[in-house]
Amino acid sequence: MSFTTASSKERVAFKHNRLLQILALLFFIFWIGTFVSTPNKANWYTENVLTILFLLGLSISHKKFKFSDLSYFMITVYLLLHIYGAEYTYAENPFGYWLKETLALNRNYYDRIVHFSFGFLLTYPMRDYFKNHFEWPNWVCWILPIEITLSFSALYELIEWLVADIFFPEEGVAYLGTQGDIWDAQKDMGIAFVGAVIAMALISSIRKFK
Repeated sequence: MSFTTASSKERVAFKHNRLLQILALLFFIFWIGTFVSTPNKANWYTENVLTILFLLGLSISHKKFKFSDLSYFMITVYLLLHIYGAEYTYAENPFGYWLKETLALNRNYYDRIVHFSFGFLLTYPMRDYFKNHFEWPNWVCWILPIEITLSFSALYELIEWLVADIFFPEEGVAYLGTQGDIWDAQKDMGIAFVGAVIAMALISSIRKFK
């Protein structure tokens, strides 16, 4: 079966979708690996609560709506980036430190990479869902994912505050990973918004996605 870029009623179930099976296998192997090797189990649990909820949502909705192969690929890449960050905490991520030393940066930028990826990688799956499930007008399917990205980014920052300040204060500093930047939350939301705009602009310029 060819690699699909849009969902349809002919989309096959998980048990017959080899690509989706491979993506799921790779994800769970990597996910287990991060759990085994993480130096901070408490932070790993905290960071992965939303991952578990997201996976449950995908599993439950799969019977009613199946994303395109491209959407599942993008979702998998984003989740891999997130759980790799959760393994060490975003602020202590080894790849971020490598970038910091190589490019002479003033901080570990791995958190910015993941927030940008949230907008860049997840807006297309949202568009895929809106366009092929609700059959909404084209302009709505382009604009709404950007708006949702910004809204979800703000919601995530609120969740971070609740988790770090109220529910798990002992893990607060590690979980937030602000690295001394008082505008960290605003920058995270902004970079996710930029990623979403770039993604929608790129995809809209490709004829097959119009």
